[in-house]
Amino acid sequence: VQVEQEEMEEALTEADLDQRVDIYLSETDTLWMLDMPSVMMSVEAEDAGRVLERNKIYVDICKTRADSDRFAERMVQTLAGAAKNKEVQCETISMAHKEKKYFLEVFFDADRFFYAFCWWRRILIPQLLCAKCYLLSGITTSFLMIPELTIPARSQEEEKCHSEAILTSENFKQDLVIMERIVMENIFQPKLAAYRQIPVLREPDVTSDGDGTAADTEEAEEEEHDKEKKDGGKEEEGFIDPSALSDGNKGPEEDAAPRLEQLWSYMCDVTSRHSVSSMAWNKANPDLLAVGYRGLDSKDEKKGLACCWSLKNPMWPERIFRCEHGVTALDFSPGRPHLLAVGTCSGSVALYDVRRRDGAALLDSSASLNKHTGSVWQLRWVEQDRGAAGGDRKERLMCISADGRVTEWLIQQRLDCSDLLKLRRTEREKKKLPGEKEKKSEAPISQQAAGMCFDFHPEDTGIYLAGTDEGHIYQCSCSGQEQILGTYRGHKGPVYRVAWNPWSTELFLSCSADWSTMLWHRDSHTALLTFSSVTAAVQDIMWSPKSAFIFAAVKGSRAEIWDLSVSIFNPVISCSASPEANLTSILFAKNTDCLLVGDSLGGVGVWELLNLDAPGSDKV
Repeated sequence: VQVEQEEMEEALTEADLDQRVDIYLSETDTLWMLDMPSVMMSVEAEDAGRVLERNKIYVDICKTRADSDRFAERMVQTLAGAAKNKEVQCETISMAHKEKKYFLEVFFDADRFFYAFCWWRRILIPQLLCAKCYLLSGITTSFLMIPELTIPARSQEEEKCHSEAILTSENFKQDLVIMERIVMENIFQPKLAAYRQIPVLREPDVTSDGDGTAADTEEAEEEEHDKEKKDGGKEEEGFIDPSALSDGNKGPEEDAAPRLEQLWSYMCDVTSRHSVSSMAWNKANPDLLAVGYRGLDSKDEKKGLACCWSLKNPMWPERIFRCEHGVTALDFSPGRPHLLAVGTCSGSVALYDVRRRDGAALLDSSASLNKHTGSVWQLRWVEQDRGAAGGDRKERLMCISADGRVTEWLIQQRLDCSDLLKLRRTEREKKKLPGEKEKKSEAPISQQAAGMCFDFHPEDTGIYLAGTDEGHIYQCSCSGQEQILGTYRGHKGPVYRVAWNPWSTELFLSCSADWSTMLWHRDSHTALLTFSSVTAAVQDIMWSPKSAFIFAAVKGSRAEIWDLSVSIFNPVISCSASPEANLTSILFAKNTDCLLVGDSLGGVGVWELLNLDAPGSDKV
């Protein structure tokens, strides 16, 4: 075949090439790729009259549509449009794997959200829920109408009842509480970690100007390593030492000195402008704190409060119990931790169940014929048999009042009490002149002395100390005919607090309005040491639960920490914890090196004790 084709090509001559050839072109069928009919038409077109007539009919229909029942507006869901695939060519996309721990601030500004959330909870949430219910009902009846199914519209009364049901729902309230706790734990996370004495979580900073390559990552790691070297290598990767939360501008000597650093303050609008009178930890839950509030002074008729604060929410109390009179004393039961005993300035005693949310008293002394006639300055749950197991453990509720009585309360169908001791006033001891015969100094008179405070012996609960407004301290016994075992004289003003040393049980402290704090031995009726730093009444004292040498005191606006192993003349820490208010009470935290200080404006400051090493010996 190839040979024949070559022969044919060779057979063509010049004449054949010059010969004329005719070519005929014919039109094929037209293929339409896109056809978009026009929506406009010329008025000179043939169908212009018919189109104008149809437009006029449509305009008339639209005018009569508003008042007609023959028309109904409905929304329907159409089928999804056909998917189209498009491909483009671009440069290779570089990818890097990164991990990050997200907290709530990733989704919102935590500080602003907290204040907004508190405002929403008190004011806006009820209004917004009503509006939300109204809008949802409107949307349901107007827009979500399914063909052949009509949802009846709600009346205004039904909408109101529905919104009230949501607002009063226990699930809704519990959700609000959980939400608020989450926000609080997010905001206070560094402070709570310092309180727990655990490392603070820190988000590693990613600083990269490149495209996330390994070189940029290595540069960031080198910068972080150099920064850690400058800081002394104290920080570990991903954590911060709680002591690093203090001011970084202090010198090494100041950092090593014992000091107090405030973490937060338990205070809200409800407790503002009240004075903190007493504080007590729950015996089973060390994170639950009960605080008693009363008026700023004795002339203030403001009602009292007993609030239960939790570490889960430092900005709002878990329970608020409102009392008719100012709260002067409170304490949790060790055997039944849900029971909170509260004493008031009117002399009444009440029991509250902190598990209940209604705020009503479980029992009170209003029906008792033997109730106190003066302020209950202190009350205490005292265990009788400390070696018994939980259910067999017996406990007594003891009170001391301004009417001069020490009472034991019986908890039955109602609260009733019996007197353990009635304090009597004694004549002041006069100095004996040379040649003068000895006279009796304790001649009891009929007037009773006001009881201010008491404390039971840590090992023998049958022995207790009682302080009076005369400045005397009595060692008393709960059993036997001789109730007063001894008298300790030394203070020149009312004794505000007495406290046995939990480690050296033969020693106890006392504080008074005479600006002094005294250390006593049980067998000596004169003070061993007298501590006085500033000219202000010592409102409260407490021994440290970790050392027999350390105790705390509050006087005026200052909080003091004394360490007897360091100095008996000056406190190791003395700071103005509340410059604008007077401090009223003090309490050591459980299982952590923190101190709680209550003031006259309703705040309870939580302070961290830094660089205060407890002495090794447990005996003074």
